[in-house]
Amino acid sequence: MLFRLGIFLSLLSLFLIRSESAVSSIDLGSEWLKVAVVNLKPGQSPITIAINEMSKRKSPALVAFQSETRLLGEEAAGIVARYPDKVFSNLRDMIGKPYQDVKRSADSMYLPLDVVEDSRGAAKIRVSSDVSYSVEELLGMILKYASNLAEFHSKVTVKDAVISVPPYFGQAERKGLLKAAEMAGINVISLINEHSGAALQYGIDKDFSNESRHVILYDMGSSSTYAALVFYSAYNSKEFGRTVSVNQFQVKDVRWDSELGGQNMELRLVEYFADEFNKQVGNGVDVRKHPKAMAKLKKQVKRTKEILSANTAAPISVESLYDDRDFRSTITREKFEELCADLWDKSLVPVKEVLKHSGLKADDIYAVELIGGATRVPKLQATLQEYFGRKDLDKHLDADEAIVLGSALHAANLSDGIKLNRKLGMVDGSSYGFVVELDGADLSKDEATRLLLVPRMKKLPSKIFKSINHGKDFEVSLAYDHEDLLPPGITSPVFAHYAVSGLTDTAEKYSSRNLSAPIKTNLHFSLSRSGILSLDQADAVIQITEWIEVPKKNLTVENTTSASPNASVDNGANSTSEESNSNSESDGGVSNGSNSTVEEPSTTDLGTERKLKKRTFKIPLKIVEKTTGPGMPLSKESLAEAKRRLEALDKKDAERRRTAELKNNLEEYIYATKEKLETSEDFEKVSSNDERQSVIKKLDEVQEWLYTDGEDASASEFQDRLNSLKATADPIFFRFKELTARPEAVEVARQYLSDLKQSIRGWETEKPWLPKDRIDELSTSMDKLKTWLDEKEAEQKKTSGYSTPVFTSEEVYEKVFNLQDKAASIKRIPKPKPKVEKPVKNETETKSENTTSSEKDTSENDKPAGDSDSSTNEKVKGGSEPHDEL
Repeated sequence: MLFRLGIFLSLLSLFLIRSESAVSSIDLGSEWLKVAVVNLKPGQSPITIAINEMSKRKSPALVAFQSETRLLGEEAAGIVARYPDKVFSNLRDMIGKPYQDVKRSADSMYLPLDVVEDSRGAAKIRVSSDVSYSVEELLGMILKYASNLAEFHSKVTVKDAVISVPPYFGQAERKGLLKAAEMAGINVISLINEHSGAALQYGIDKDFSNESRHVILYDMGSSSTYAALVFYSAYNSKEFGRTVSVNQFQVKDVRWDSELGGQNMELRLVEYFADEFNKQVGNGVDVRKHPKAMAKLKKQVKRTKEILSANTAAPISVESLYDDRDFRSTITREKFEELCADLWDKSLVPVKEVLKHSGLKADDIYAVELIGGATRVPKLQATLQEYFGRKDLDKHLDADEAIVLGSALHAANLSDGIKLNRKLGMVDGSSYGFVVELDGADLSKDEATRLLLVPRMKKLPSKIFKSINHGKDFEVSLAYDHEDLLPPGITSPVFAHYAVSGLTDTAEKYSSRNLSAPIKTNLHFSLSRSGILSLDQADAVIQITEWIEVPKKNLTVENTTSASPNASVDNGANSTSEESNSNSESDGGVSNGSNSTVEEPSTTDLGTERKLKKRTFKIPLKIVEKTTGPGMPLSKESLAEAKRRLEALDKKDAERRRTAELKNNLEEYIYATKEKLETSEDFEKVSSNDERQSVIKKLDEVQEWLYTDGEDASASEFQDRLNSLKATADPIFFRFKELTARPEAVEVARQYLSDLKQSIRGWETEKPWLPKDRIDELSTSMDKLKTWLDEKEAEQKKTSGYSTPVFTSEEVYEKVFNLQDKAASIKRIPKPKPKVEKPVKNETETKSENTTSSEKDTSENDKPAGDSDSSTNEKVKGGSEPHDEL
């Protein structure tokens, strides 16, 4: 798999246009998140997975609060077993959901969360007695963590991202996720359905020009399962005058079970082992009532399930599970499969529905590609193999990283700074169908007020236009098409509500005018690339027909065209242009001759006449969103406050990391310095015993402070203590360094003086043009350096090693560098060019040449220009052949 991935990334580097920009993709799962970065730097793979602080390619999607400290990712995972009530997980599946559904889900998974209801009816998580966060805020923290991973990996600012979502995400979930990203300061170019990201990854390195194919992408993750039917094909396109084949894919259908995933299998094991432990302990003990014990058990169950994927039996061992009692047991794969017996049949439902609604059979499917961590379970694979009648299923994609890598391709394609040279057309569709429902005065609830806006699997993005005949203010509701196909946890099909106003006033204003048609309202909807449906614009269309006074046509009798006044009903712009053309023609032609004259037609004032004029007005109407419930948009004030809270936490985290780093630096310096001063005999040469003991004493004092009062010290305090210790110990270390560095520098200087003296001797024969005064000046500088070295070395020998050095290695190198610059400037002096003396001509030759030259000039001046060109051409022909310039 890694080999295939390497080949793919190598090929992809040929398909991308180089850019300094960087974009990212985030695969946000229930338990894990993966981040990929598109960063086109020379020598790097164009798309890479961003690793976290533990050098892992995926990170726990967790947030924790402990002692007013926020922990994210791996740090949060480290305290799950000890403080399960402080760690918040499965946040992706809580966004946009009603409070009751979130509470039920948390309890079923034994998550000891303090879930409360907010004013919207959505869930909030209480982290302390006086602090609560919305799910959007907590998810924003995780997304910010993912963005930081991308920036740390790419070493550039990464604000643009594509975020993958499961296909069953409805409107409230998608909007909530975008708000969470906005709180985190991430510009989401687009949301992408997980199956579309995987489909991109599957098709980017394949050729479908010879054969189209149907592929099923089967994904079982930790909390959900879906099957997507994707049709791959190719079409011909013209590029730079030649026909090329372009690959494309279309998502034909997708079906899911939002409550079936790897967690269901783990919960079966948790229940089985909890019962076993309760029997071992007895006395009516139920381990399920103790969050810490359940957190420990769930953690070990994950490992047991992973072991069972590769072995027929697996052990489980939990130390001090409850009341200082250890728990040890084993389970066979056969027993595990028996516990999950009903889940295997459920796992086939999405596949069966896809085939049923598409009209295809299992034999029509070219490949069944497995993605998602739970697809590694052998029994699940065997169930799918049996259903499709295949010995093997397809595993060309990395089960964990296919979605995030494909989403990165989508991000590169949408980004302004990065473009794909190789095209792979993508047609994704809406997972849900949508209707619009109208309500207002004189609007009865019937088929005319409930209109289908978006059929299921309609192409993303799309613009939709609807028109109704109505003259009073009304309300618009957007709803899911079928009540039996709603997002998880949602009970009402209506997800958005708008009030359209201004129509009543407009109708009253124009009611006295002669309306030629009923007042019409145009509604403009958009289905975004992220799968979000919205009402963007509403206009009232007024058509009025009225009589107006216009001047009669001022024409001569001969040129007047007989026409009935009633035949000239104005139909708008076209009629106006026709009148203009008619008037232009009757004015007569324009003469081509300058002496020709044209008689002006006689004119008479014929007065005015009445004509019918049709006019159309478009009046913008006011739209106010009135959505309520968990999908209700956050107010500007709430969003601004959430951003301030998250920014404050980010600053606090940065200060905490800086404090921890400086504390570690101080601790490392204390241990390293004490070890050197106490164990190395070399330091005795450059420091007295009293000086060393004085430094060690200060090190001990700071070390004692570090483990007592310094536990809660600030970053600046740690830095001040470190600076103070360095000021005391650095003189010793400087003398120790100079003990070897200074003789080495002196040796380098003397060797350079010797080499330079030989070079100067060589200049006398090789470069005799070099100025003697400059060379003498250089020799004088060399003598001064040699004298300085002799004097300083002699003085240093008389000085104690405990004292400040008489001279340093840095001073020696500085003098050598200055001497090198002088020598180089002399050596660069170029050799002078030889003087060329013109030969002396006798008086007779000079007069002859002057005469010839004069005659030649006169003859050339007498020639016409054409002759001069001819002469020039002949010279070219007679000379060397012309050639192309290189």
